[in-house]
Amino acid sequence: MNSLSTEILCVGYELLSGTVVNSNAHWLSQKIFEIGGVVNRITVIGDDVNEIDRAVREAIARRPNLLIISGGLGPTYDDKTLEGVALSLDLELAVNENAVDMLKKSYSVQLKNPKLNEIRLKMAKIPVGSKPMQNPVGSAPAVIIENDGTTLICLPGIPQEMKAIFSESVVPLIVKQVGDFYIIESNSEVLDVSEAMLAPTIFGIVKSNRAGALYLKTHPLGHVIVNNKNQTRLRIQIVSRGENEAEARGLHDHVYEKIAAEISNLNGITSSTSIRKFYSASLL
Repeated sequence: MNSLSTEILCVGYELLSGTVVNSNAHWLSQKIFEIGGVVNRITVIGDDVNEIDRAVREAIARRPNLLIISGGLGPTYDDKTLEGVALSLDLELAVNENAVDMLKKSYSVQLKNPKLNEIRLKMAKIPVGSKPMQNPVGSAPAVIIENDGTTLICLPGIPQEMKAIFSESVVPLIVKQVGDFYIIESNSEVLDVSEAMLAPTIFGIVKSNRAGALYLKTHPLGHVIVNNKNQTRLRIQIVSRGENEAEARGLHDHVYEKIAAEISNLNGITSSTSIRKFYSASLL
């Protein structure tokens, strides 16, 4: 299993004002996790060329394998993502004939008059050297750019368009880079044990395991009344990663048993546990 560090950059003043919930970042993070990638950072900025330029430069300086940019690819005056990206990479914007063909294909399905005017052609102006990707449910093509070890993927901000392009064109790229992987995630609900009580055990377990192989986190859930007693409610999340099921399962079960033993020592109760598994297609 290869480590694939990923950053997500969401563009749009509507996200900063709270007018629109940033569901794209939430959905992308889940999907990247499920196919073996790791999201290290999510950034939200407005529709400003200089802000986009600065954010992309800062992200690239951290050298992620993948930088996914969502939003700002449309035909309107405030769709400035590609202009900002071109500025940050010192590239020119130019009409790309493949992108033009993709627009024609999209509009031939959507409109009775698919003629490309100047406003529509704006979506075919992409950084020189980049490649467009067909938008199967909308108009604006996505764009992929290779830059010194970091792959930049610019996706539309409209959720259904972003999801379609990511699922069809981006997932295969990530799966290829990640290689074989197996992930086991469990979530256990615990009563009458607090975060502070478990903190030393959690710290010791995390410290003793290889970085990237284990994610271990407690999530407070408030309090609940059980048998007329006010009890602390806690969720414990264990995520183990390995190149095969045996490796991931061995680590998960070892960690689960240590935590369960400590909960028992503290007179806590594990009321329920759910388990999810994710793995590469080659391991089926």
